[in-house]
Amino acid sequence: MLKVGLTGSIAVGKTCVLAVLAELGCHVIDADEIAREVVEPGTKGLELIRNAFGDEVLSAGGKLDRSKLGAMVFVDEDKRTKLNALLHPLIIAAQDERIREFQKIEPRGIVVIDAALMIESGGFRRLDKLIVVHCRPEIQLERLMSRNGLSREAAEQRINSQLPQEEKKKYADFLIDTSGDFAYTRAQVEAVFIELRRLSEKIQ
Repeated sequence: MLKVGLTGSIAVGKTCVLAVLAELGCHVIDADEIAREVVEPGTKGLELIRNAFGDEVLSAGGKLDRSKLGAMVFVDEDKRTKLNALLHPLIIAAQDERIREFQKIEPRGIVVIDAALMIESGGFRRLDKLIVVHCRPEIQLERLMSRNGLSREAAEQRINSQLPQEEKKKYADFLIDTSGDFAYTRAQVEAVFIELRRLSEKIQ
């Protein structure tokens, strides 16, 4: 099975690209979805976070309050590093389990893992190819402010907490620019898919 990473900075359009790849026939794994699963009540992940950051990151019902945790780690690099170190092994183990399930169904298929911090965590190194989604900085800022209801300052803070887009692009096997309209983005995704399908068919 061809294992492909999909990454890019916050609010650049990864979800849109992932949806098109799924429609074209790729098996997809959303790292955010898995990240939520590994911190559900009763999980090892939630216990690790509670021990590291205290009860104040839990809601009254005992669930993780993602907004409180996010506010804490986005402004503190040490806390962000600690959080990633706790959760990345759990997320990768869950991803690997999904990949094994897909492989049984379609040994020569394509699985695409969407993860914002794939480069920063080094997770891309265990995959065959890497797609980096990007867009013009002013579009990224507008999308993030609109999507999350953030002020310009808060949005810039979140963007600046991640590896810059230009740095991420250096790691790419394929680049997809979402600065234009949907048709412009889709055409790029379809071209990348054709190449991925060609590579997957070579798998023994």
